Amino acid sequence: MPCKKTSFRDSGLAGELLARIERDAPSETIQIMEVCGTHTMAIFRHGIKRLLPPSIRLISGPGCPVCVTPISYVDRAIALSSLPDTVIVTFGDLLRVPGSYSSLEQENAKRADVRSVYSPLDALELARCFPEKKVIFLGVGFETTTPTVAAAILSARSQNLKNFKVLAANKVIPPPMRALISGGEVRLDGLLCPGHVSAIIGSDAYAFLAEEFGIPCVVAGFEPLEILGAISFLLSQKKEGVARIDNLYRRFVKADGNPKARAVVSEVFEPADAEWRGLGFIPGSGLEIRPEFEEFDASLIEVEVPKSREPFGCRCGEVLRGMLEPRECPLFGKACTEERPVGACMVSSEGSCAAAFRYGN
Repeated sequence: MPCKKTSFRDSGLAGELLARIERDAPSETIQIMEVCGTHTMAIFRHGIKRLLPPSIRLISGPGCPVCVTPISYVDRAIALSSLPDTVIVTFGDLLRVPGSYSSLEQENAKRADVRSVYSPLDALELARCFPEKKVIFLGVGFETTTPTVAAAILSARSQNLKNFKVLAANKVIPPPMRALISGGEVRLDGLLCPGHVSAIIGSDAYAFLAEEFGIPCVVAGFEPLEILGAISFLLSQKKEGVARIDNLYRRFVKADGNPKARAVVSEVFEPADAEWRGLGFIPGSGLEIRPEFEEFDASLIEVEVPKSREPFGCRCGEVLRGMLEPRECPLFGKACTEERPVGACMVSSEGSCAAAFRYGN
């Protein structure tokens, strides 16, 4: 792979990679799943699917943290926003995700105080500025952003900011990857592993996929040539009849990841079973705040939450499991658009429905 950033979109190198992919492509259909929303967006934005031989099928998995967050969590966040002297703080994508009866954006337009931020540190600053209010940060994310949430809680404790709370919905990626393959709903011949997550957990975290299930895996970056290179490496593994973890993102990803970041997470969070939209409850796939930090745990705040319900006709769950292409959902582009989303997959900047809607043509 090229080492200069300017060469990651070199058309000549792209042609060479595509020729290699064409040469190694089998006659039977091979299915490769990317498990990262940034990969999904890059694949659609650069038209990579249309460049590949017909026998190579790219499908999207549950790589978008906002998309896999269950509606019950959104409903609880909305319920918390109705409490007096409460500020809800979140990353922007979650604002427009529909709950069972409303969204945070709609509640903000009515009466709630809901604010969009770029970092948990912004939420800490709000807690300092408004000591009379409860400032609740919505902790939605994978291993990439969880260390920043853990660091924010540690900082809140050191500053005695007891009005700072976190409603944790942080998740880890390996368990749903195991669940997808074990479930057998979708045949997978290769996995394009997430680059950002891998920078934290390391490429060795996927060893079980190759060793237990015989699934070739490649960790890659997000430029067009990096994705094409990953596909080429996956085809090479299939051709050789082997399954291993190839790391093509070595400038950021190490075999053991980032131990310091994981140590911060382990100090504040502990493993827990978690619900994933479309996948159900997956053992050990979530993180919850440890009891010694319970004063910062917004899940302990008593609030009445209405019974959750999925939007009628929405097929987000099947899209997240790779069983359905976004355009196969009957709501896609009709009742469900970027302007009027029905499901989270159309809202998030990493959602596969949003990517198909924006770049599919």
